[in-house]
Amino acid sequence: MSNPHSVSQRLAIILLLLLGVSLFSVAVDSLQKVGWQDLVSRFQVHMPTPAPSAEYVTQRVVQEESAVIDVVDKTSPSVVSVLEKQVSFDWWRGPVLSESSIGTGFAVDKDLIVTNRHVVADTSAEYTVVDKDGKRYSTVKIYRDSLNDLAIIRIEGGNFAGLDLGDSDSIKVGQTVVAIGNALGRFSNTVTKGVISGIGRGITASSGLGQYQRLEDVFQTDAALNPGNSGGPLLNLAGQVIGVNVAVGEGTENIGFAIPSKYVRELMDNFRQNKKISRPYLGVSYVAVSSELAEQRGLAAGAYVREVLPGTAAKSAGIRKGDIITHVDGVQVDEANTLGKLILKHKVGDKVGLKIWRNGKNLELTAILAEAPTE
Repeated sequence: MSNPHSVSQRLAIILLLLLGVSLFSVAVDSLQKVGWQDLVSRFQVHMPTPAPSAEYVTQRVVQEESAVIDVVDKTSPSVVSVLEKQVSFDWWRGPVLSESSIGTGFAVDKDLIVTNRHVVADTSAEYTVVDKDGKRYSTVKIYRDSLNDLAIIRIEGGNFAGLDLGDSDSIKVGQTVVAIGNALGRFSNTVTKGVISGIGRGITASSGLGQYQRLEDVFQTDAALNPGNSGGPLLNLAGQVIGVNVAVGEGTENIGFAIPSKYVRELMDNFRQNKKISRPYLGVSYVAVSSELAEQRGLAAGAYVREVLPGTAAKSAGIRKGDIITHVDGVQVDEANTLGKLILKHKVGDKVGLKIWRNGKNLELTAILAEAPTE
């Protein structure tokens, strides 16, 4: 006879086998519905990303260094030093001719050099351009832009390769840039590297001759700049000019500024169309008064007039030193709509309505815009 315990054990084993087969069928069916990849992904272990190898880091550094070297090789033949000749009087020797290197420039055409206006601000001086090999070029004519701190020098006998102008609107903070210039007026074609530290800055720049100009929408960079770098190119790693070095922060380190290349492109279009630089001109030197500063000082927000230049539209309209221009044709003068930008929207000969704040009183004046002097 069969042992009842043995029969029970066999039945239990059979039931367990049937249950296992059933569960396996359900699992397979579920996997088919859910998908193997989905199931695997649910149980996937995310491992930390390994740190770049030393070899990879070295390769990246070498690539960037190679790019900088290529930029310098490509562009430096088109970067020049700007020298100024002046005649001074010595009591014993009489008139003495002296020459000093005062800035930098770069070619945009075979005989056209772009620099800062403040580099060639002295209209009584004689200027000479010198390339990296020491060859000298006489100046035929200088065209100065009244709106931006830019100027165009036409030279005699030039055969430079003009540098390409890049898209300054696409520049990002942190982007690598290269500056080439005549450092301290002594070391021509000095190369420095840095990054774009900020965009859309506003600064007040000095010409060195007691004149000041408000510059808007400039780049900030930590590439080492010196006074002699003024007018030199700020380049991207494609070797394109994306800015014109214009100023160094006083009393600070690693803070320099550059005018975006879009203003150089606009200047050159204007120059080629008119055979000169044609700008509407009010004729004031000013600094911006923000709404916050105006509230603190009990003033009006706008453009504070530091100087009214003689023989200009501003002088004829009755604008005075110390006035604050608050509106141009009804548009508020502020950080977004600077006085320079609002004037530039007009043409030479246009009448513009100006609202003036003078000693706590509001006045309305009319100015007829003349053409800005460029020589």
